[in-house]
Amino acid sequence: MPAESKATLEKILELLGFPGTVEEHHMEDGVLLDVKTEDSGRLIGRQGQTLSDLQYITNRLLFQQDQSSPKVTVDVGGYRTQAREALVKKAQDAAEKVRRFGDIVELEPLSAFDRRIVHHALRDDPDIETQSVEVDGTEKKAMLLRPKH
Repeated sequence: MPAESKATLEKILELLGFPGTVEEHHMEDGVLLDVKTEDSGRLIGRQGQTLSDLQYITNRLLFQQDQSSPKVTVDVGGYRTQAREALVKKAQDAAEKVRRFGDIVELEPLSAFDRRIVHHALRDDPDIETQSVEVDGTEKKAMLLRPKH
């Protein structure tokens, strides 16, 4: 029996005391669960950290129930969607600087999830290559954009 991602997240939210509704959207790379709640700020947390933790817990529970369950992305009121669009725009602006000046551009340290968004956004760009590099004292990595040779 496949794991019920929507019901699992609703139960977690109920146990945490967050009233709200969950909309389920099936996508090519998994399931998007968008939470609608009055208390979205607390559920998103600082820089989306609480939201990331909630997504991690939801995926762990689903995987324990059914190892073939699709990966779930948890969003609150479109927060991730807006953040993704802003990140893609920042990556495209940086790529334009690389094209214009021929210099390497470094983006601030990003989580693995955000780095994947940047790599994906620029993967078909014939002029730009992306690389993740270690940042001392943090588990995040910075992104370098440089001209392709």
